[in-house]
Amino acid sequence: MSSTRVRHLDLVAAAGLAAGGVFGVAGTLVSQAAVRQVLWAVDGVGLIVATALLTVRFLRQGEDCVAAGFLVFAIGESLLVSGTAAGLAGSVPSFAGGVALWAAALLLISIPAVFPTWVRLVGVLAAGLFSWVALRIFLGEQLLPTSTPMPFFAYPFLVLTFVGWMMVLVKARPAGL
Repeated sequence: MSSTRVRHLDLVAAAGLAAGGVFGVAGTLVSQAAVRQVLWAVDGVGLIVATALLTVRFLRQGEDCVAAGFLVFAIGESLLVSGTAAGLAGSVPSFAGGVALWAAALLLISIPAVFPTWVRLVGVLAAGLFSWVALRIFLGEQLLPTSTPMPFFAYPFLVLTFVGWMMVLVKARPAGL
């Protein structure tokens, strides 16, 4: 694959991460259910496309653990998208499964020394917070995706992790340049 094509795919992945962060936060902050559902659908599709591309990128680089993390993230995000149209209360089961997979994915991506240390630390913190959210739901608590303090205050750590990933993608130089 040409270095120009790889660069374009990195930028598409960065755009998907950016869309996921922006539309995800916007969906969390709006009160109208239909608007929230559309924002979260756009967020989810952007993140699935981005993490699918990142899976391939890191597999090609021989970073299997990180690639597996992005694959698990895409699967978790698919669960979240599948529950979006059900509304807040109806989405809780798929939300719990999705954030549990996010947590596992963030650990798989953050433990190897591939991304900068600060990005990895924020990713591990986000993983811990989302593990806690998933555990609480699996134990029977009815936590909505917009509940405060958690998961509401976990989202900024996830988005900050996305920002770190985007910085690496945007700064990446294709081989041979």
